[in-house]
Amino acid sequence: MAEKKENGGFIVSNLYDFASVMSAAVIVIAIVFTFIFRFVGVVGPSMMETLHDGDWLAVSAYDAKPQYGQVVIITQPNDYNEPIVKRIIATENQVVDIDFGTGDVFVDGVKLDEPYINNPTTNSYDVQFPVTVPEGCVFVMGDNRQHSSDSRSSAIGFIDTRYILGQVKYKLVEKDTIADKMKYVSPKNWKVK
Repeated sequence: MAEKKENGGFIVSNLYDFASVMSAAVIVIAIVFTFIFRFVGVVGPSMMETLHDGDWLAVSAYDAKPQYGQVVIITQPNDYNEPIVKRIIATENQVVDIDFGTGDVFVDGVKLDEPYINNPTTNSYDVQFPVTVPEGCVFVMGDNRQHSSDSRSSAIGFIDTRYILGQVKYKLVEKDTIADKMKYVSPKNWKVK
């Protein structure tokens, strides 16, 4: 009889230990995905060649201040009714000007060096340049300038920084366009620049 009690107590003790470990794991995962990283999928070609349709990204919500060059996920309501991924080109109080003839982008009178773009900025929309970025906002554009709806259009406009979900830090899964399937990205290539 004593042996049955010991086995029963052992099982209950193990179940309790298992339940407490699982509870702690769920809490840690919830904290990580709420405050540190979120996973987001890319839809559309607007960020090519940096990002492709179908890529999966790790997004950090912890970055304090938006800066030029950051690739961010934006949840601000827009004409497309969906979150978008774009690159920050200018921050509050900066003046953006675009020469659509040459495809050059200027911020505060200085031509940007943009090695990340897929093509020159020759498409204009309905925003008239130069523009000054309002306080608390950023000006964003896609890297695939000929196929991106962004701050050049009133359909997107300036982005209120309160609607920046986070900065894209890592590309974890990408679409292999040749084989038409998803593949994991090598850790040495995770960083999104």
